[in-house]
Amino acid sequence: MNPEQVIKRPIILTEKARSLSEGTNTVLFEVARGANKIEIRNAVQALFKVTVIGVNTLVVRGRMRRMGRGVAKTQNWKKAIVTLKEGDKIQFFQGSQE
Repeated sequence: MNPEQVIKRPIILTEKARSLSEGTNTVLFEVARGANKIEIRNAVQALFKVTVIGVNTLVVRGRMRRMGRGVAKTQNWKKAIVTLKEGDKIQFFQGSQE
C-alpha cells in the first residue's frame, strides 16, 4: 500500500487526541483496516518526515444507528496512536503556533 492509502486522516478534534498530544508526543490517525503497525510507521515517516518511536492500533467497532424506521450499523475503522521522537512535531495547520 502507498503511504497515502495507509493514512486516511488525522484525528485532532477529540478530547482524547488533544490530551494525548499535549501530555505526550503522540498523534492519532485513522488508518486503513488492513494496515499493520510496520506499514503505519513507514507511512507516517514518509509523509511527515518525522521519527516514529511506537505505534499502537485499535479497531473501533461501528455503532447501530437509526435510519428512518430501521437500524443500520456504521462501518468498523482502525485508529493508530503514533508516538513521535522527542523534538519531532507534526503541524496539520499552517497558522498553528504550537
